[in-house]
Amino acid sequence: MRVTMLLPGVLREHAAGAGQLELDLPGQAATLAAALDVVAGRHPGLERRLRDERGALRRYVNLFVDGEECRRLAGADTPLRDGAEIQVIPSIAGG
Repeated sequence: MRVTMLLPGVLREHAAGAGQLELDLPGQAATLAAALDVVAGRHPGLERRLRDERGALRRYVNLFVDGEECRRLAGADTPLRDGAEIQVIPSIAGG
């Protein structure tokens, strides 16, 4: 199964400059967590910005699966279909 992850400019430096990652996931019952495991193997610096040291999704990063925010679905357990698109959108804060 193959899915695509789209990265904003601010995170591309942690993925060798790539704005889009093609991720090959094992098995047919792939989840967002499985996609993040693949990212961890290829780009550990990027993975550290998406998940904390316990493996939980970071609060200030929003992950959308086919246009739906994953926290409104099943979080990291959100199932992925072949060809799914994962969009990463970091929160913006300031004062």
